[in-house]
Amino acid sequence: MADKTTPRTYETPPTDRPISEAEAARAAGLAANEHIKIASGYLRGTLADGLLKHATGAISEDDGQLVKFHGMYLQDDRDIRAERTKKKLEKAYSFMIRLRIAGGVVTPKQWLALDDIATTYAGGALRATTRQTFQYHGVIKSNLKRTMAAIDATLLDTIAACGDVNRNVMAATNPAQTGAHKAAYQLAKDISDSLLPKTSAWREIWLDGERVVGGEDAAEIEPIYGRTYLPRKFKTVVAVPPSNEVDIFAHDLGFIAILDEKSQVTGWNVTVGGGMGMTHGETDTFPRTADVMCFVAPEDALKVAEAVMTVQRDWGNRKVRKNARLKYTIERYGLAAFRAEVETRVGKPLADPKPFAFTGNGDRYGWTEGDDGRHHLTLYVASGRIKDYENGPQLLTGLRRIAEIHEGDFRLTGNQNVIIANVPAAKRAEIEALVDQYGMMKGASALRRNSMACVALPTCGLALAESERYLPSLMDELEASLASHGLQDDEITIRMTGCPNGCARPFIAEIGLVGRGPERYHLYLGAAFDGSRLGKLYAEDVSASEIKTLLDPLFAAYARNKQAGERFGDYLIRDGYVTRTINGPDFHESTGALKSAA
Repeated sequence: MADKTTPRTYETPPTDRPISEAEAARAAGLAANEHIKIASGYLRGTLADGLLKHATGAISEDDGQLVKFHGMYLQDDRDIRAERTKKKLEKAYSFMIRLRIAGGVVTPKQWLALDDIATTYAGGALRATTRQTFQYHGVIKSNLKRTMAAIDATLLDTIAACGDVNRNVMAATNPAQTGAHKAAYQLAKDISDSLLPKTSAWREIWLDGERVVGGEDAAEIEPIYGRTYLPRKFKTVVAVPPSNEVDIFAHDLGFIAILDEKSQVTGWNVTVGGGMGMTHGETDTFPRTADVMCFVAPEDALKVAEAVMTVQRDWGNRKVRKNARLKYTIERYGLAAFRAEVETRVGKPLADPKPFAFTGNGDRYGWTEGDDGRHHLTLYVASGRIKDYENGPQLLTGLRRIAEIHEGDFRLTGNQNVIIANVPAAKRAEIEALVDQYGMMKGASALRRNSMACVALPTCGLALAESERYLPSLMDELEASLASHGLQDDEITIRMTGCPNGCARPFIAEIGLVGRGPERYHLYLGAAFDGSRLGKLYAEDVSASEIKTLLDPLFAAYARNKQAGERFGDYLIRDGYVTRTINGPDFHESTGALKSAA
């Protein structure tokens, strides 16, 4: 587990919600997004009218914020932005649409429908995200309602997949631990359902549903969220040791299964205050690993989830949006004060955490048999991009063929991979034949199996550098470097993002690369293999061509000096290449690079 320190300063916790419904109307001094939410009519805004404006592929700026609550982002193709500007053309606007799939489980019928949506409206590719769901890219405005109707027909939706709400809830897959997985999945689904916004805006706008008749009392329309929802996004995960595949320490709220000798769940340790995003050069923003706050019995888990979220709703910073996440709330008030308020809202004292241990945060590839006799096959999917690759695996077609005969389900992992799950023993050979036919089990190195990348360019508006499109070629270079030192089979986590928003959670990878500008990255080293400790900045503003040059001597030193069972991140700290990150603001206290690798 990560080391923890007492937060720097405390503030007196508020005794009331800082924004009552009467105060919301006056909203003086609040961040701009708070005003947008207050005026939106519970997430409606002018979206319905904006869809009818065919002269532009965009929507208004305020609606661009509201549409996130509906599960989508307005984007444009930045590869052709300059060319279109030169020709005095509007940007090539399109929308990214993200689904809400608690626990990442879909049926074969749903898989086939989602595949059809991808090929019809989204450029022929499904993308598994780092949060156990799918997203589509390149959906143009005129196809939005058709796409959303098609998603609704699968009995899925996109509500609260983005925005200032509890987003898609992740759960451990752990196919070998059938009973524990079922408990984790059920808790994730229950939390997702319980903390879902209640406004009818989504069905009204996208499915031409009728507006629910009633007053404008927030307690009736949004009994949990109120008029202004949360101060910022809120992410919840459920983990089952020994695997930390959901990266529990990187999220606002987490539940760690505590198991008995028969691997049955006896209760949950609760974590609070994790989060990856930051802003370059602003030391009052930082990634943070979550604190382990308490232990709860299974029957209290849902109450605690709601209590944690509502304390953040009431205590979170609504004036400075960059400091609005729960991690900053914990830093301001301290864990003890936060826990006391959660206990007040739950109506009982909470027990102290129980011992647990994680061994890693990667996936288990290949076939696994569950304790119920069912079989599960985990496939590696590079950056989660499910498509047919030229001279590579035919993932989209192959998984479509499997879905046509599969009797179990599919599970997405937090590492952007796909599990063909719950395969009866008699069906395994048929599945294996299709996997072989479409080249879906082609070998991937240990490094590549432990890699992740965000989408970044050309569609993400926040991207400063390449990520998904660049990581494969960098991996080729680093694989050759590792092999030259006899480390080709060593499991080392590596993650890359195009900006410091941290979607691929690079700050808890043993090698983290965060976009700084075109072909330039900050290099972070020294995180824990199990995702419990942040890395430390080792080198600033590194050019793409310098990354291998910087890492190769570190690989060589690791190969020479590592102790039995020692992980790469731990070695770099032990031998003095970087300092150990404690947490929170400590992330910025040393730039690392204390020792030359020569």
